[in-house]
Amino acid sequence: MGLNDRIARRRAAAVPQDAAERAPGPAGDGTAAAAAVRAADPLAGVRRRVHQALLDVLGPQMYADVGGDDDLRRRVRETVGEVLAAEETPLTAADRARIADEVTDDILGHGPLEPLLRDPDVSEIMVNGPELIFVERSGRIEEVETRFADDAHLRRVIDRIVSRVGRHVDEASPMVDARLPDGSRVNAVVSPIALDGSILTIRKFSKDPYTVDDLIAFGTLTRPVAEVLSACVRGRLDMVISGGTGSGKTTTLNVLSSFVPAGDRIVTIEDAAELQLRQKHVLRLESRPANTEGRGEVTIRDLVRNALRMRPDRIVVGEVRDGAALDMLQAMNTGHDGSLTTVHANTPRDTLARLETMVLMAGVDLPARAIREQIASAVDVIVQVTRMKDGVRRITHVTEVTGMEGDVVTLQDIFVFDYRAGMDATGRYRGTLVPSGLRPRFLDEIAKAGVTIPPGTFGGVL
Repeated sequence: MGLNDRIARRRAAAVPQDAAERAPGPAGDGTAAAAAVRAADPLAGVRRRVHQALLDVLGPQMYADVGGDDDLRRRVRETVGEVLAAEETPLTAADRARIADEVTDDILGHGPLEPLLRDPDVSEIMVNGPELIFVERSGRIEEVETRFADDAHLRRVIDRIVSRVGRHVDEASPMVDARLPDGSRVNAVVSPIALDGSILTIRKFSKDPYTVDDLIAFGTLTRPVAEVLSACVRGRLDMVISGGTGSGKTTTLNVLSSFVPAGDRIVTIEDAAELQLRQKHVLRLESRPANTEGRGEVTIRDLVRNALRMRPDRIVVGEVRDGAALDMLQAMNTGHDGSLTTVHANTPRDTLARLETMVLMAGVDLPARAIREQIASAVDVIVQVTRMKDGVRRITHVTEVTGMEGDVVTLQDIFVFDYRAGMDATGRYRGTLVPSGLRPRFLDEIAKAGVTIPPGTFGGVL
């Protein structure tokens, strides 16, 4: 049977369905909803027929291991072109191109999200069910007109994403963390947990990782602060980057990691691989959830323990959120100086409290003072990152952990953000990081590694 015959059979089979959608019916039987969809998108019927005809024509070839992704995309686009050429509905050239793009994206990519994923100005995509999608552009959240056909359409896209990294999501496991091939972070929640349709959140990562010059241009930090942080990394200080959700912790960690000398052996440990280190001697580890039988789980804590046997010079943990904090602190205290990690916390002082709580989650019965001594000995510098009301991510504190006074871990701010400068007419903060005027105690420590910082860096306004 030829291509045109198969298309004709599909069209004939679709006629009763289309006629039923056009026929009048009692309110609430779905006819009104179908009519509303057709009125809002007159090409929906054509798109559906092309999509089904494409599946009928290519069939198993869609998933055959023949050629590469580029070859499959070429064959899909050629077949879509042939199907559209046989379509009797009058279509403009623009409509044909639009349908071809949308069907190709739906078959091979991420459906309606594909244009948003390609848009370099979009940093985050938030799908609140099939009919409500928000994006973040330049730090501002806005709704977009993109829609999924229904929740089943959205679920197919979610299944395609998570299956690529060996994960699954269903009623038994309704929440999943995954990543796209470019490293973008993905979180999905489906029914019965999600009450109003499946929820999908994608935090995009730039194909070209941000550099320290980019962060300076964005206003995240200043040149003198960047030089101090670079000196801290090269001087092998143990550093924790803290901040709230979406504050830019991982981006900051990525930039700080770029200061690690090329000769160091680095082991990175993450829930979903996102870090984009450019050094050559990098070993990347990724945790794994349990399978459907509850077996095979590999946790961050397991990976930190194993990393100690891999002769690392530095360990970089994407985020500690549980008992892995104890193993991370012990690694910092046992010769792996210069290690880096991130923690969810709102202030440097909160970071210490979070670390203490997470150590207790390890199930080890330690007195509070012993835990705090571990923290004070392991952590040298805390870098606090905040997403401000103007949408800009900024470093607001560079804080040194100086030791213990009684049962309290002592801190001193080296740089703090100046909120007193107020905002300009557009609502953007005028302030910047300013030095506190205190000389860091870590200057003597980094000097042992041959790293120095000009004394004037810590005095006066930057």
